[in-house]
Formats: sequence, C-alpha cells, structure tokens
Amino acid sequence: MTHIDSQIDRSFAALSHRMNDVAMPGRAAAAPQSIASLLDKVNAAKLRYQPGAMR
Repeated sequence: MTHIDSQIDRSFAALSHRMNDVAMPGRAAAAPQSIASLLDKVNAAKLRYQPGAMR
C-alpha cells in the first residue's frame, strides 16, 4: 500500500466515524400500543383478506 492509499484510507475512516456520530433526524417516538390493540388490528386485517369477507 502506498503512502497516498493509507492517507485516503485514514481520511475515509475518519469521515465514516464522524458521519456515524451525527445524530440522524428521526420521527418523534410514538406512544407504544397495547398488545390488545395490536391483536385487534391483526384480526381485523385477517378478516379483510378472507375470501368472501364482507367489505
């Protein structure tokens, strides 16, 4: 490996570390749903996709 290659590798590694340290903007955390609420949603979805289901 040449001197320039090692400089490029070090620079790239430093840039990668800095990019990883930057906080990513994200959505606000939603309030967790209860298990019962999630199960109701799953059951409703199952009913919608059953053959002959009322829509």
